[in-house]
Amino acid sequence: MQTLGQKRAAYALQKIIEKIGHKEKDFKKEFKSLAAGIPSMILMNGFGQALAFIKTKNDEKYKIIFEITKEWLRQNSFVESPENDRQFLLSIADMDQKKYLTAQKEALALLEWVKRYAAMEAVEADV
Repeated sequence: MQTLGQKRAAYALQKIIEKIGHKEKDFKKEFKSLAAGIPSMILMNGFGQALAFIKTKNDEKYKIIFEITKEWLRQNSFVESPENDRQFLLSIADMDQKKYLTAQKEALALLEWVKRYAAMEAVEADV
């Protein structure tokens, strides 16, 4: 039986390989940079605000971050909502404080793994 931490790490690795593993070197480096900054953005601006900002960006790298985060939070029942992005964001906005902070903490833990694996992909692109 795996711990939540192990499941989180495995999910992040699988998604990074799936979403950016086949991309070009420059894309991987830019994604690495973005992934490194998202946790700070969440801490500085708030979880819901950061996700809303990420959602407004018309850039594949931002879309990947949003989808990875949304899928993980939904699959593990941190956020209950339909797959619709608007409903997902509304669910976060309507949460009580305890659930909101739990979802934020989980997203930050997931994004730390995303950041690590994105860095791994960028380094492997240089080899």
